[in-house]
Amino acid sequence: METNIRLTNVAVLGAAGKMGSGIMLLTTMQLLDMKLSNQGESFSPVIQAIDPNLDTLRGLRKYLETQVLKAAEKKCVWLREVYKSEASLVDNSDFINRYVSDALSIVNFTQRLESAYDSYLVFEAASENPDLKVKLFTQIDQNSQREPWFFTNTSSIPIGYLDERSNLSGRLVGFHFYNPPAIQKLLELIPAKNTLPELATFAEQWAKALKKTVVISNDIAGFIGNGHFMRDLLYAISQMTNASRDFSIPTSIFMMDKISRDYLVRPMGIFQLMDYVGIDVCQYILSVMDKFIPGKNLHSDFIDSLITMGVKGGQFPDGSQKDGIFKYTKGKIVAIWDPEAKQYANADEVIPVVDAWLGKMPEGIQPWKNVMKMANREDYLKKHFEILRNCSETGAVMALEYNSYSGKVGQALVDDGVAASTKDVNVVLTTGFFHSYGPVHSF
Repeated sequence: METNIRLTNVAVLGAAGKMGSGIMLLTTMQLLDMKLSNQGESFSPVIQAIDPNLDTLRGLRKYLETQVLKAAEKKCVWLREVYKSEASLVDNSDFINRYVSDALSIVNFTQRLESAYDSYLVFEAASENPDLKVKLFTQIDQNSQREPWFFTNTSSIPIGYLDERSNLSGRLVGFHFYNPPAIQKLLELIPAKNTLPELATFAEQWAKALKKTVVISNDIAGFIGNGHFMRDLLYAISQMTNASRDFSIPTSIFMMDKISRDYLVRPMGIFQLMDYVGIDVCQYILSVMDKFIPGKNLHSDFIDSLITMGVKGGQFPDGSQKDGIFKYTKGKIVAIWDPEAKQYANADEVIPVVDAWLGKMPEGIQPWKNVMKMANREDYLKKHFEILRNCSETGAVMALEYNSYSGKVGQALVDDGVAASTKDVNVVLTTGFFHSYGPVHSF
């Protein structure tokens, strides 16, 4: 079957969700641009935007309209060229509005899973639940005459496991976008052992057509990104637990967050990142990894206790941060959860204790935002770690220990066959997590 035929009828499951909406935007614009660029050929794609929630589907339509409009405003010259035969279009606004209208015209917004039965290509962005994913794949496949290819956005569940349970015979590939898909450049591509070679090839080509940086991961639970993040998080929790023998838990939490953010030059601390992802999501990813990678104790009683207390984090539909282990005001950390008191402790009372224990930040240390703008970033980072090594303050010592462990995790991902190279590990962490450097380095 030719590639263009696969692209004539595409379905997105969970289309109105956080990940699905981004996938919808990217897919819609790419297919429309292909259609407009091949006017002499018969290519009339349709996208089935499938989601069980009618209200969120309405929100998806508005989101697509808004985002496609913004994209159209940036390519008026091209739009004038592809629509040049239409005399009724005169002003830039005419071309822009026509593009938006054409984009929405190829999308079928529906609550019916049955709409995917005629699709040749199915993107799945449902919740991280293997039983649900298998149910969706199986129902579509059993009612389809197309032998569709399936792309799953899972961030942790082994692809081979899902393929086998769904009886897809290799017609499934991991296609893991990072959040938010429309902005994030990274895409983890995960073929299973029995994934059809032509599907794996097509998936990589499609990811590149979407202008993604593609890193191929082997089919081991958690893959590269979460494989590193979860182990990084468990280390921070263990260090926090050790510190809590001498300090309050809120103080110990903030201490490790500050070390991982300010000393290790990351965009956010490890516990803030846990909030961003969702504490319940982290718990689930760990449960999957622990199941499929036995003997590694990939589990956290601390995370379990947070969930029991209703502390979950995550994001609101508009992308703003929900309260989790930290309480936020306009994105700023103002309080830290105290599991013993079952309430938030004021950050203003915790920060002085942390700063006093960690010691004065070494002179010359720059925040992540400044470092990311540097043309000579690598030179700066070499100097940064040299400064830490020459500093005897507790914060510097703890940061170097954390950095060493993070590097060992990165190397282990290669040694264990998850990643093909340390370069791939570094690309995932710098591109998908916006770290200023990869965990495996010579600084």
